[in-house]
Amino acid sequence: MPETRSPHILSTSANLLGLCFIVLTSIKVSKMQDVTLIDETTALAIILFMTSCILSFLSMRKKRGTNDRLEKTADIIFLSGLIVLFLTTMMITFNVIK
Repeated sequence: MPETRSPHILSTSANLLGLCFIVLTSIKVSKMQDVTLIDETTALAIILFMTSCILSFLSMRKKRGTNDRLEKTADIIFLSGLIVLFLTTMMITFNVIK
């Protein structure tokens, strides 16, 4: 049986989704001022990871052969979420937002 990527995308995307929620919540709880760009990029990452989770789940639910498109789309959206999360991390690390 060929190994699929869907379970791996789903679990990793769900973990990163939780991380993004923690980051966004900690920004809101600490009432940091002038962090709108970090808020917005984190919210974008949340949307991307949630979409990737949903598509990956739907890919696992469909019959083999019809889920390739969903799996590939989930993979691309997951990679986009990783890039957005990386850029957000760099903004936080290098104090781009003051």
